[in-house]
Amino acid sequence: MKYTKEDIFRIVEEEDIAFIRLQFCDIFGVPKNIAIAASQLESALNNECMFDGVSVEGFVRSGESDMYLYPDLDSFEIYPWRPQSGKVARMFCDVYTADKKPFAGDPRNVLKRVVEKAKSLGLNFKINPEAEFFLFDYDDDGQPTTRTKENGGYFDVAPADQGENVRRDIILNLEEMGFDISSSHHEIAPAQHEIDFRPENAERIADMIMTFRMAVKTIAKKHGLYATFLPKPTEGISGSGMHINIIAEDEKGQNLFASENGGLSDTAQYFIAGVLSHVKGMTLITNPIVNSYKRLVPGYDAPVNITWSSASANRSALIRVPSLRGQGTKIEIRNPDATCNPYLAIALILAAGIEGVEKKLTPPTELIENLGHASEDELRSSTFETLPRTLGEAISAYEKDPFIKETIGESIYNKFLDAKRAEWQDFRSCVTQWEIKRYLNLF
Repeated sequence: MKYTKEDIFRIVEEEDIAFIRLQFCDIFGVPKNIAIAASQLESALNNECMFDGVSVEGFVRSGESDMYLYPDLDSFEIYPWRPQSGKVARMFCDVYTADKKPFAGDPRNVLKRVVEKAKSLGLNFKINPEAEFFLFDYDDDGQPTTRTKENGGYFDVAPADQGENVRRDIILNLEEMGFDISSSHHEIAPAQHEIDFRPENAERIADMIMTFRMAVKTIAKKHGLYATFLPKPTEGISGSGMHINIIAEDEKGQNLFASENGGLSDTAQYFIAGVLSHVKGMTLITNPIVNSYKRLVPGYDAPVNITWSSASANRSALIRVPSLRGQGTKIEIRNPDATCNPYLAIALILAAGIEGVEKKLTPPTELIENLGHASEDELRSSTFETLPRTLGEAISAYEKDPFIKETIGESIYNKFLDAKRAEWQDFRSCVTQWEIKRYLNLF
């Protein structure tokens, strides 16, 4: 939807909107917003809304604090789950410095730069994510747990699937906000769910991921359940990922990943090669927390090896090419999870693929066998490279790949690295219950 300032003034008045949230996020993808009354809308639409960047994680260098929010008018939507009297709407915003320049530390700005480069090369990307999440119970004190009363599995229906009504409510709310939902289902683990939406351009899809995470959590709570995108909240079952499907089109809308013979084009293979060449360094962004690496282990529905496969059934590959061909040809990147900053993760994946196209890189040998049941020792001793096993290994890979800093910029690169080093140090000094159970009676 394309909006003018006049459109927004009219909608605010006609819909009795009382508050507008000017939304952005920090470098870790945590949503932030400034709420203004409708009476202050004109000032916001004139890009005059200022905030103190010191309070936002990773935003400010020494001496910089005054930041301005430039609303994206086309992102204006009403929150359907908020009260219908005195409604609440939101607009995503780009962050600018006091001298009216795009802020280098704004993740949304990073993605914009990558998309602009792609367009200059005649590449238009459409993306649809597959975000998984769990619905758990609260305890008697109202605190979230990892407990559930259900035992549903893949594609189960009610009563085994006790989250069916929650998913329905989430979808209805999202559709009111302009989401085009393609499907939803119960996932493989008890209390695990997935909702998929149709492909959109890269910038809009990152905004949609931010909205999706907020909607899922808010609506689940209304149903008395706690929604979490934590990659591995419970040991012994499959974790939650966020597969990212990518389609590349030319200016006429023709699929550039499709070949005339029904296979993959050279462009598709170049793109795959580019992503795989940088996937280790990108993992700190696509899988950014300690818990992310509890999901990326052998024996579950998550990739461990750095491989690709055009056989749609081979879900052990990091990059899979789903079976649909022709105009539907797409590439699925399977390692990211939904704790990532979607702007930075998508920007890096696209930038890596673009580099592959520009340099005409050759992908590694295609994975033929299915390694889904291979042990960690078998994977580590194979000829295939593997993803980092821990946040510590991901930090090391991030530091070794200069492409990461070139893409996301020095400011975000350094602040992200400092924060993740501190997080890893905190974890390494933490004594876990596993250690107590394993060792206390032995030593």
